[in-house]
Amino acid sequence: MVQHPHLRLWEQKLKRLLDDLDEVLEDAYGHKYHLHPARRGRGATANRSHDGLFDITANFTLGLGSERGKGYVIDIRMVTLEKISEEVRTRIEELAMRHIQKKLKEFFPDRDLWIDRDGHLLKLHGDLSLGTV
Repeated sequence: MVQHPHLRLWEQKLKRLLDDLDEVLEDAYGHKYHLHPARRGRGATANRSHDGLFDITANFTLGLGSERGKGYVIDIRMVTLEKISEEVRTRIEELAMRHIQKKLKEFFPDRDLWIDRDGHLLKLHGDLSLGTV
């Protein structure tokens, strides 16, 4: 598959931003819930998506039919067998949105980007251009 050379750099920056968010969420909530029995403890693997309470991913969407259009849907999954209330989920998402918005200029200094709700999803949107090759 042919990939734009700047896409890999873009997604590496986005991964670092999500890893930064993972640290914040783990500090705030990681001690409040038991991990799934098959899940490794925080910091036990080389990839933060594979350990600790949180698995945070971003997937590009064209946004057809959405309010915000194209962007990256941010998925925050808690890896536990415990029931997580909607109130706690909402607080986690609000913390995540504040943190991401605060850090966007640090990770993407030359971009106009925002994190907002798009229906029930969190979406990173704005200037997603990759430039020319």
